[in-house]
Amino acid sequence: MTTPAQIVLLVLSFLLIIVTLLQSGKSEGASAAVMGGNKMNIFTRTKERGPDKIMTIITAVLTIAFFVTALLANYL
Repeated sequence: MTTPAQIVLLVLSFLLIIVTLLQSGKSEGASAAVMGGNKMNIFTRTKERGPDKIMTIITAVLTIAFFVTALLANYL
């Protein structure tokens, strides 16, 4: 039997997958690490701006909602 919490969990999981796939990459990739890319410095921090920051916030909110719903679905 499907509870409303399980349906919400399914919808949140699809949204979380879509939002995660829409985010841009934060580095040059594995090939730059192996080949020693010029711009790669793993110790520098870059500030997100514009759409990247919004997507990060949306991902965080969806992740928190997913885990809370998962806990509720388990105990209901």
